[in-house]
Amino acid sequence: MSFNQEQIDALKAPLSSDVVKSRQQGGSQVSYVEAYHCENEANRIFGFGAWDRFTEIALISEQIVNDKHRVYYRAKVRIVVRQPDGEVVTREGCGYGSGIDKDIGQAHESALKEAESDAEKRALKTFGNPFGQALYDKAKTNVETPVAPAVLAACTGIDLAKDEDSLVEWGKSNGPMIQKLEPEQAQAVRRHYSQRMDMLRKAA
Repeated sequence: MSFNQEQIDALKAPLSSDVVKSRQQGGSQVSYVEAYHCENEANRIFGFGAWDRFTEIALISEQIVNDKHRVYYRAKVRIVVRQPDGEVVTREGCGYGSGIDKDIGQAHESALKEAESDAEKRALKTFGNPFGQALYDKAKTNVETPVAPAVLAACTGIDLAKDEDSLVEWGKSNGPMIQKLEPEQAQAVRRHYSQRMDMLRKAA
């Protein structure tokens, strides 16, 4: 099965760092994306009504420790994506969930939700970066930090400069604005300024 070019481009696109969360797990910091984000991306890329999720749940164990119910579930999720021509692609993922609560119902609910969400994300991530696949690369090559509106506006102003003199004038007028940016943002604007200046000088 082949996706259309628009879908391929979306699946290859970098993952925005804005949607990446982190938590402590096993003594280390773990990066992840939430299940609702993956579902939104599936709707956006595949289309509403063009994909299905099938879930199998199994109770691993249940016990009472210190007056609290400890419940453990395993889940298997199968994602089926349908194309207009009738072709389908299927991906699967397994997940695990635990729930600890004095209320047995709450313990089961927590464990079920965690197992299902974990399995769903593992199945969807195999489609590409927008579903969290990019996080499995230690270098985070395909995790992209969005450009702040102020930086985008500043870089647009820099690109409008027609010659070296007009760019220098832009720099004088916008110096105070650049100083108010976050250090990384200001650095990005100054770098863009220098690159534009080099280009204008070479073209002169």
